[in-house]
Amino acid sequence: MLNNLIGKFTKNKSSSEKNEIHLEETGFPYGMPPIEENKPYPRSVQKVANAFGYVWSKLLIGPFAKVWRFLSARTNLTFWILASMVIGILVGKFAPSVGAELQPLGDAFIRMITIIETPLIFSTLVVGIAGHGDDVGKIGKLAIKTIIYFEIVTTFALAVGLIMANLIRPGDGVVLYGDTSEVSKLAETSITWYGELEMIIPHNFFVAATENQILGVVFCAAMFSCAMMKADKKSKEFMLRINDSLSMIMFKFVALIMNYAPIGIGASLAAAVGKNGIDILANLGKLIGSLYASLAIFVVVILVPIMFFTRVPIPGFFKAVGQPWLIAFSSASSESALPRAMQNMREFGCPNALTAFVIPCGYSFNLDGTTLYLALASIFAAQAGGINLPLATQLSILGTLMLSSKGVAAIPRASLIILAGTVTQYGLPYEAIPMIMGVDAIMDMGRTSINVFGNCLGCCVMSRIEGSFRGQDWREEEMDRRRLAMLEAEKSKRASDGVSEEVSFDDGEKQIHHQELDNVVVHNNHAESINSFDITPANPQKKQ
Repeated sequence: MLNNLIGKFTKNKSSSEKNEIHLEETGFPYGMPPIEENKPYPRSVQKVANAFGYVWSKLLIGPFAKVWRFLSARTNLTFWILASMVIGILVGKFAPSVGAELQPLGDAFIRMITIIETPLIFSTLVVGIAGHGDDVGKIGKLAIKTIIYFEIVTTFALAVGLIMANLIRPGDGVVLYGDTSEVSKLAETSITWYGELEMIIPHNFFVAATENQILGVVFCAAMFSCAMMKADKKSKEFMLRINDSLSMIMFKFVALIMNYAPIGIGASLAAAVGKNGIDILANLGKLIGSLYASLAIFVVVILVPIMFFTRVPIPGFFKAVGQPWLIAFSSASSESALPRAMQNMREFGCPNALTAFVIPCGYSFNLDGTTLYLALASIFAAQAGGINLPLATQLSILGTLMLSSKGVAAIPRASLIILAGTVTQYGLPYEAIPMIMGVDAIMDMGRTSINVFGNCLGCCVMSRIEGSFRGQDWREEEMDRRRLAMLEAEKSKRASDGVSEEVSFDDGEKQIHHQELDNVVVHNNHAESINSFDITPANPQKKQ
């Protein structure tokens, strides 16, 4: 045994001696290769690379970068969306085959928006409800008030559609033609209250998220928030931190996606014009004109007085809703405008909790433009078929549409399904539906934009009713949001100047002062008003 120990010791000693010899020979441990020195390239190669870099930066990228910086400093997202709409229409008109091939670019924009809808709605609603008290009954009262308001406004929209259809009579003189086989299939699809209840209460949260059921996500978020209110303080604070961080990240995600909006919107318009052509406007121009005139009258006669009586600042509201309206109009999709609508209403004066609850619910219960369109299209079908509907039948159609039009946003082509069902129920001619489908893409732009407009107004109205419009809770949320915006702007400026990104507003001249009497936030001798979007100068504060 002693001999074995001696043998092992001798073996280990010899191997260590070999390693030492190896280290002494190579000069590097473990057989590592020597350190390579960076040798300069040949002078001829350097000259060619410098010439290529000069041409690339000064002649190719340089002018483009200067133009881009100039436009970025003097334009905004709305300008680029309008420019892309003009370009898309021109491409669809003069190169219809190219325009039709651009459809995937437009679909990509809608898909990117769909990605963020569930986490955005869930996180903002949870933080808004559970982060501002423990009163569960307050949520139920808000839901009842919201649904009553939506029902009243959509009834007015149906009435405006019926009245305008009887005054303008867009179906007179229209010759019906077209394949009605698809109409029969649409009519077989029914929208029932049982189906509506299934959309509100999904099988599970992940089904609602994957199938983009907005009402189901809202229900799950509301129930989760109520459960958080009943949980212990430690668990509640932990979940609030998670959802608050998620909501902040999602709004940054929205900003990234909005950079792609002009490309997606322009491609969608090019595809729509390339497939349908502008000539189709001449065939059913009276129907299209009737819809847009009805939508304009509905805004002026119904929605503007609502703003006046509820004391919503009308010029400020139109400014805040302009960009979501334009996105919805140009993309013909309410979903594409949802994140921007929520963000703008938060900035305008609606608290996070109410915004996250009212606007998603409005996507199923407050479709003003769609309900007006359904009433107008139903009477158009009767007029095109030479049927003179009595007043009692028209009122019956109004009642049917009042119930069946709720929740149409959750079903693909749901407006056509409801229209086909109404045509079948009242014995109206099927042939009117294929003709309406031919111009549905053009009319969809108008009715979708009014849907978004009405939902944003509903958010402001409910904030007024609840007494939270630009209230104390909103001021605190807005102060935090604007303070973070200042921090990010300062970080970006320091990063561009090559200075450290560490920013602190808690020392010296860069301290943020809250003046409750003036409702402003003072930063670097400039005051940002809490009651408006404008930045106004403020007198320097003297140190005590």
